[in-house]
Amino acid sequence: MAIPTLIAGILLIAVGTIGYANQDPAKVSGTALIPAYIGIALAICGLLALKSSLRKHAMHAASLLALLGGCGAIIPIIIKLAKGTEVNFTAPAVVSQTLTTAICFTLLVMCINSFIQIRKARRAAAHLG
Repeated sequence: MAIPTLIAGILLIAVGTIGYANQDPAKVSGTALIPAYIGIALAICGLLALKSSLRKHAMHAASLLALLGGCGAIIPIIIKLAKGTEVNFTAPAVVSQTLTTAICFTLLVMCINSFIQIRKARRAAAHLG
C-alpha cells in the first residue's frame, strides 16, 4: 500500500496546486492548497511505509489522514446542500473538494481492504502453523 499512498499524495498535491493556480485573482485563498498539504503528508506516509518496520504505523496514519481529508473536503458541500444553497459543481473550489474527497476515500477503502486481507492472512498462517 506504500505505492498507492504515494500516488494519492502526488494526486492531491496536483489538485491543490492546480486549484490554487486556477483561482479567481480577486479571490485568492490559501485554503485552495489544503489538498496539497494533505498530499504531502500522505506522500510522507507512503515513503515511510516503504520501510517494513514502519509500514503498519505509516499506513494507519495514512488511513487517518485519508478519512479526515475526505470528510473535511465533502462537509462544506454537504452543508451548502443541506441549507438549500445552490452548489456550482463546476466552480474550481467545488471541483477541488470533490476530487480530494474521491482520492481520499478511494485510498481509505484500499487501506481498509488491505488491513482486512493482512488480518485474514495472519489468521490463516496461525491456523496452519
